[in-house]
Amino acid sequence: MLPVRDIVLLLLIVLSWAINFLTSAYALREIPPFLFTGLRFAALALPLAFLVKRPTPGQWPRLIAVCLCIGVLHFGLSFTALKLAGDLSSPAIVMQSYVPMTALLAWWVLGERFAWRTGAAIAVSFAGVLVLGFDPLVLDKPMSLLLMLISAAFLALGTVLMKGLRGLDVYSQQGWTALFSVLPLLAISLVLEPGGIAALDSVSWVAWFGVGYAAFVSSLLGHGLYYVLVQRHPVAQVTPWLLLVPVLAMGLGVAFWGDRPGPRLLLGGAMVLGGVLIIALRALAKSRAPAAVETL
Repeated sequence: MLPVRDIVLLLLIVLSWAINFLTSAYALREIPPFLFTGLRFAALALPLAFLVKRPTPGQWPRLIAVCLCIGVLHFGLSFTALKLAGDLSSPAIVMQSYVPMTALLAWWVLGERFAWRTGAAIAVSFAGVLVLGFDPLVLDKPMSLLLMLISAAFLALGTVLMKGLRGLDVYSQQGWTALFSVLPLLAISLVLEPGGIAALDSVSWVAWFGVGYAAFVSSLLGHGLYYVLVQRHPVAQVTPWLLLVPVLAMGLGVAFWGDRPGPRLLLGGAMVLGGVLIIALRALAKSRAPAAVETL
């Protein structure tokens, strides 16, 4: 059982990440998604450039691959999906599909094994995405669903590759991601979002607040606290709490964004999050019983 202090920190992390969906959605009304992501990482790189540690010899290719997968492709595509969606609920839920994707990639790439319970949970999660996809809110914007799934796949790939990195703390990881991502994101924006940079002069404080929030609250504070907690407790003990993020994001969407999730979205969302929860709980059971590898 987590101590009350760490539960409070987890709730602070969850709240900061859920609010990020809302503040980013407002910012994306004025700033194109790849440019928004580039500005976020440019702001994040300023303080972290002085804190990054060099990776051990031979790890540069893996580090660069992780940074590009997560910083450029995952975040760039996820913000594009959020802008296209028109709601907060479906992107927040579909992003969680990276958890079963990570389990499958770890099995394929790293040879990590899982038993039928985890396999069933993975199947339920993906079935939930299909059910969610038939909700009228999502059917109106199918490209958003597709891009968020691709974004989740790159996050899963980056997560698996990250397991091979050694000796980098969370601020080095975030710092290198920011430093390696800014120029590719700005280059993509120049090609795909012409006029975006020139229009920054007319951007309101709301959009700039969204950039600052994403950089310093969601990334610096949220990920920093998360790193502290996973240093204190097994990762599998912390991750189930993160399922509150899409739930709170849905609530914020209903309260402030005008979301009206239908029954298919709610059912599909419950299936996705339920499958993710089972995967997390099976991982927790494995961490508490290291000899029982086959029971995961």
